[in-house]
Amino acid sequence: MMNNIVIRTLETIDELEELRRLESIIWSESESIPSSQTITAIKNGGMALGAFLEDVLIGFQYSFPGYDGKKVYLCSHTLGIHPEYQKLGIGEKLKLVQKEEALKKGYDLITWTYDPLETVNGYLNLHKLGARCSIYVENCYGEMQDNLNQGMPSDRFTVEWWIKEENPARPAQYKVGNMLIKPDRDSNGNLVPAEIDLKKDAADDYLFIPVPSDFQSMKKNDPELALSWRNGTREVFSHYFHKGWTAIDLFRSEIESDLCYYVLKK
Repeated sequence: MMNNIVIRTLETIDELEELRRLESIIWSESESIPSSQTITAIKNGGMALGAFLEDVLIGFQYSFPGYDGKKVYLCSHTLGIHPEYQKLGIGEKLKLVQKEEALKKGYDLITWTYDPLETVNGYLNLHKLGARCSIYVENCYGEMQDNLNQGMPSDRFTVEWWIKEENPARPAQYKVGNMLIKPDRDSNGNLVPAEIDLKKDAADDYLFIPVPSDFQSMKKNDPELALSWRNGTREVFSHYFHKGWTAIDLFRSEIESDLCYYVLKK
């Protein structure tokens, strides 16, 4: 099936209305972006990409230009896949085409946000694409009411993907040490953040931040435990990013299936 997926730019009102309808399926009608806005962005340095299976739109990516007073870059705002086609690698294909199209437009930097406790996104963004992050935003979008975010502060990483650069050098396998959160187990075997270390700062080392691999299930089964992971990781990431550390990778534990590790480098 993946060989039959075609990714191309979306440019007409009809195509962007199709994008809006897909957005409403993935999230909700209230979350979908009006086509009048997307087409204006596209005409002024932005882009929309569609993933098609037999001429049916099953995924999309939408970006608009950004400017911070010093530099122009591309803001990768939304990426969505129809629920029936998720976790098949379509998101990665969309991001790689986005990179190609952004280079054609003259961009060298793409930025976007994601929840650092959503490890599928983290693995794609940092490990596969080679993006990196040193900016942590607390409650970035306020209290969100959609199914994925309801009941939890909308903390986000701001990712930087320097698309003209080679991916950062990383070892084939990490020797896990220098953990900034000590993971433990409660009486039910659930992963808990037991201790936090804010004193490590050896510039030649990697630092590791363990996080639960399935945060959505944890939120449903134990919201208080999920909130403790949100608060603990918020404290650690914010502290070390402020000290000059950068998140460069994420990988799953080979021993504990419910555990992943972020890798920080100074």
